[in-house]
Amino acid sequence: MDGEDGIIAKHGGYENLLSFQIAELVFDVTVHFCNRYISRRSRTHDQMVQAARSGVQNIVEGSKVSCTSKKMEMKLTGVARASLEELRRDYRDYLRQRGLEEWPPYHAVLMRFKSQRYYCLEDVRRFVQEERGRTRGNGKDKDKHGPSLTDMDAQGRMATIESGTKVGSDQKPSMPFYARPCGFMPTSGIVANVTLSLLNLCSFLLARQLAAQAAAFEREGGFTERLYRTRQNWKKQH
Repeated sequence: MDGEDGIIAKHGGYENLLSFQIAELVFDVTVHFCNRYISRRSRTHDQMVQAARSGVQNIVEGSKVSCTSKKMEMKLTGVARASLEELRRDYRDYLRQRGLEEWPPYHAVLMRFKSQRYYCLEDVRRFVQEERGRTRGNGKDKDKHGPSLTDMDAQGRMATIESGTKVGSDQKPSMPFYARPCGFMPTSGIVANVTLSLLNLCSFLLARQLAAQAAAFEREGGFTERLYRTRQNWKKQH
């Protein structure tokens, strides 16, 4: 029996969930991000990929198991949300440990990112390339996230003065992360920030999904109650 009045409730259909679609995109972006910007020998590489995968797989498993256990569905949805929150923390740590800015939700780049719908990794890569291109050329973009040559020269001279090296010498001082201009944002930083935006949206959607599942359980009960109701109805009819 299939349907709301039968033993086996309607279930599956996770491909149509926006939360699943975003989580899957986050997974694809994270695999690419880790392979490119984080050493494969690092535990962080494996943990970030596994956290992203866990977010996707637990949504899938929760959707399928809902036919026999609303409790397990809610638990797995919660696990998916927790895994993506762990991944969110890793992206924030990546930015913080490299002295890169974590953009607020109203940042111009994120506003442009949110104004469009992205379906696959290639869409995100195209967006990042376009944003990098905005700061190349005449440099008139007010929300630039790349340093101009003037900024780099000024910061380099300041780092030279602070280190005690003579200004104007042939020695080129290295620029530690804390001496970078405020607007500096490498490609990895742009990817991390847009992925954080996706993670924030996915977490919001999963919270709503979890609330809806709890309301459905309160209204309709679980698998054991359906078994009891079905058995009682059969006894009445026979």
